[in-house]
Amino acid sequence: MLGRFIKGGETRIEPKQESVAVLQVASGAPPVADLEPHGDEFLALKVDLHRHLIDRFNLASLETASKDEILNEIRPIVREFVRGRNLPLNARELDQLTSDTADEMLGLGPIEPLLKDDSIADILINTHKRVFIERYGVIEETAIRFRDEAHLLRVINKIVSAIGRRVDESAPMVDARLADGSRVNIAVRPISVDGPLVSIRKFSKNPYSLERLMAFNSIRQPMVDLLRIAVQSRKSILVSGGTGSGKTTLLNALSSYIPSRERLITIEDAAELQLQQPHVGRLETRPPNVEGKGEVRQRELLKNALRMRPDRIIVGEVRGEEAFDMLQAMNTGHEGSMTTIHANTPRDAISRLEQMVGMAGMPMTNDSIRAQIASAIDIIVQTQRLSDGGRRVTSISELTGMEGNVVQLQEIYHFVRRDVRADGAIVGEFRATGVRPRFATEAAAMGYHFAKDAFNPQVPL
Repeated sequence: MLGRFIKGGETRIEPKQESVAVLQVASGAPPVADLEPHGDEFLALKVDLHRHLIDRFNLASLETASKDEILNEIRPIVREFVRGRNLPLNARELDQLTSDTADEMLGLGPIEPLLKDDSIADILINTHKRVFIERYGVIEETAIRFRDEAHLLRVINKIVSAIGRRVDESAPMVDARLADGSRVNIAVRPISVDGPLVSIRKFSKNPYSLERLMAFNSIRQPMVDLLRIAVQSRKSILVSGGTGSGKTTLLNALSSYIPSRERLITIEDAAELQLQQPHVGRLETRPPNVEGKGEVRQRELLKNALRMRPDRIIVGEVRGEEAFDMLQAMNTGHEGSMTTIHANTPRDAISRLEQMVGMAGMPMTNDSIRAQIASAIDIIVQTQRLSDGGRRVTSISELTGMEGNVVQLQEIYHFVRRDVRADGAIVGEFRATGVRPRFATEAAAMGYHFAKDAFNPQVPL
């Protein structure tokens, strides 16, 4: 059996002789005596073990191996690895480490420990040589690597083939997802000059609520109340922000206020929304096949969704001509629908939406497009990832109609930056502007009421 998996048919593998101190310096791990085998700090040990194994195994043959076969092969190697580093593991802990390592070799290899670490938000693979992570808003390099480009490509093909997609020289870019819903973007040669680039956006197994976002200083209670009442009053919401600013997280949190009796249809490029209602239909785009046929775009999915009797439609992100169909849906009985858009300010979001509607090729003037936007969208929520890594809801604005040929916006809440501390942390505060939303009267008639001082600019949030 050994000859099947180990390169060159070696029957004994001597552990590397790096000192434990080297491992600790490289990973920032605590002294070995303080390692908790079931804690996050054990990640450094597993990373080093992976590096030890991938240099010696025939990785291609592992793809057809069972977990039991891999366990039999790696058990003596792991035992010698641990012994060579004088790690204080008992038999049960050693078995757990061996089992975890086998799972990782059957899964996505070296990055599998990162996928299991809930403190990591993003995994960024810059060719097979370097792997970065984002944790608590800060990007840092890890000690993880792949053996070579072929090893990384095998992991990439495992990801895309699981959802019926492909990535190669003729189709060098792809959006995909993992089994847990994490979003993956992949670029390979020839467009990726130095080798494959992989970006994995992880999502929490426990979806964030707006109340939980308050604990991260991303939003304040009066703002939460405003958004909750807007959702319950069936106001259509556009979440705007840059890459990594928390748009999808906020969309997931907003959806938790939709009544469970309503039927929701979600439309996404790569399904990642984690709606918490029982009545959800999920639609996902499909890229063209090898012959260039069979593509299903968001626009076709939106048109089809209208025939599926939805109460609300939630589009993960509008990027093009489907914006026209989204506005039509919001204007024709699907109030309370939601979507996200890439834009830096609420006003930029309106301009981008206008451009996207123009891409649909419909015979509409700019004024009529703006009128459609003003009547379809009720609330724009602006998110931003600040320089200290923190994510904030920096503005909540209400669309109030048209004045001449200009869409009118009134800001209700905003985030005011005051200073930057010596450690780089942003100092600021959330403030009300003093404007009361126009839909407050309508919401009150439905039984939803705002706090007395919710919009008083003199009262700290």
